[in-house]
Amino acid sequence: TNETKITMLGTGSALVTRCYNTCFVIDAGEGNFLVDAGGGNGILAQFEKAGIEFGSLHYAFLTHGHTDHILGMIWVVRRIAQLVYAGDYEGTFTVYGHDEAIEMLDTFCRMVIPSRFYKYIGNRILLCAVGDGEEWEAAGMRFTAFDIHSSKTKQYGFSAILPDGRKLVCLGDEPYNPLTERYVKHSDWLMSEAFCLYADREVFKPYEKYHSTALDAGRDASTLDARNLLLYHTEDRNLA
Repeated sequence: TNETKITMLGTGSALVTRCYNTCFVIDAGEGNFLVDAGGGNGILAQFEKAGIEFGSLHYAFLTHGHTDHILGMIWVVRRIAQLVYAGDYEGTFTVYGHDEAIEMLDTFCRMVIPSRFYKYIGNRILLCAVGDGEEWEAAGMRFTAFDIHSSKTKQYGFSAILPDGRKLVCLGDEPYNPLTERYVKHSDWLMSEAFCLYADREVFKPYEKYHSTALDAGRDASTLDARNLLLYHTEDRNLA
């Protein structure tokens, strides 16, 4: 079929223990595209549970350098490097992100990954810095990166035009910022963080963490004329 599939590998915020940190895979029919990788080697288990082979993964996007998004990418790089080393991986693996996140990932990998695996970075494993508004094609989709103007750390989201022409937008892990409206408006699928329910805002205090409630995200989606809204980056006390 021509349908695009999104597999959520994790939906949790930084300190969850009952679920994995937010990351997901997009499959538009031409290979898997990973967005963030959570906070550790739990990403390996999440791939296994989802039935996704690392050999099918050729692209990734790193939104920013916080621990619950970037550290798992070190394990992804290591796993793919191991496959390359063993002769079990075809082609290249490319990680996209803004310059600071890409530099962080490269530094971490250089420090902690054995040299026999790290040597593949730059030839079979490519770390590609993209700028605000920059476009590229990967896995059958046309991507545009955009700065979400975070007040905490430099962070990018992206819009993706799917093979059937529909528009998918990922806002990163902070609420919608009106400065990104031209990238975000009229999406068919809007992916947005929502830390908790509006009714539970005094319990979980999302605004202190620069996060939103489900109601806030829904209002933003309505204002932006989004056709579908997908929420993640939650607390984990109320998973049921």
